[in-house]
Amino acid sequence: MGNGDRRLLRACCAVLVGGLILTGCSDGGDADGKRPDGKGGKGSTSASAVPTTTVPTSTPTPTALDFVPDPKRLPKTEADARRLALAVVAGPDVWGPDYVKRTPYLSDPDYWPVLGANCSWATGVRPSTVLYSVTAYSEVPAEGARGTLRVASTVTVHRTEADADWEMAGTLEEALRCPDQKLRDGERISGLISLGNTFGVGGNFTATDSLGERGAYLSDAVKGEQFYGWYQSRIGQITVATVVKGAPGYSEVQTDTTAGTITSQVQALVTMIERAKDELEVQS
Repeated sequence: MGNGDRRLLRACCAVLVGGLILTGCSDGGDADGKRPDGKGGKGSTSASAVPTTTVPTSTPTPTALDFVPDPKRLPKTEADARRLALAVVAGPDVWGPDYVKRTPYLSDPDYWPVLGANCSWATGVRPSTVLYSVTAYSEVPAEGARGTLRVASTVTVHRTEADADWEMAGTLEEALRCPDQKLRDGERISGLISLGNTFGVGGNFTATDSLGERGAYLSDAVKGEQFYGWYQSRIGQITVATVVKGAPGYSEVQTDTTAGTITSQVQALVTMIERAKDELEVQS
């Protein structure tokens, strides 16, 4: 078991994603945007908008982030960033056994969505501050009363840590500016609320910075209003994100009649955080 696998076991005991702390992840092994599915964007709300639990008393509270980057391993070119991003991004095997790759599976290398003044997402130009960004698209195919559940994970490698920090800040600003957003024709999200926490704040002990966003997902192809969840974290100059667009037969938390998605989403996020640390940290 590598360092990343061991850290994942510890991190799963209590994981913060934008103010949402979850307990009881899987016992181990590997686990699989922003900008996934043409979406990004955030705002701000009170902590009461997202459920929380306390960190288990048996788990010592970290006093500092368990991550020391090696300057020699930090990506400086697009080629370096591409290799790192593809090594970090979470595929369907990480999300869970029922997930499969969508077609297309990976985003175009030049893909970069931009939220316009009209609160609609469109394809823009990748900023010069970004070395590389990739989104991996996965899904659980429809079966019986359950619709197709679509998810995605994104890794963005910035030139500097400050650039990555600005992306996190911009993400929070987007939902504040546009609580209702058009993803594409026939798809939109509404009532977005979000919360951000730096390390040590609000239970965030896994990343330099984290945020979470929740809202309602509406699609012409899906009956009724579904849930929407976006979680994003930063480790140094890298940001990682996961998104879930709800479907009939699913809810964030499992019930007697619906399958839960939040554990898989957090598992995918934490796996990418730990993979990024393994790629960048000082080797013992």
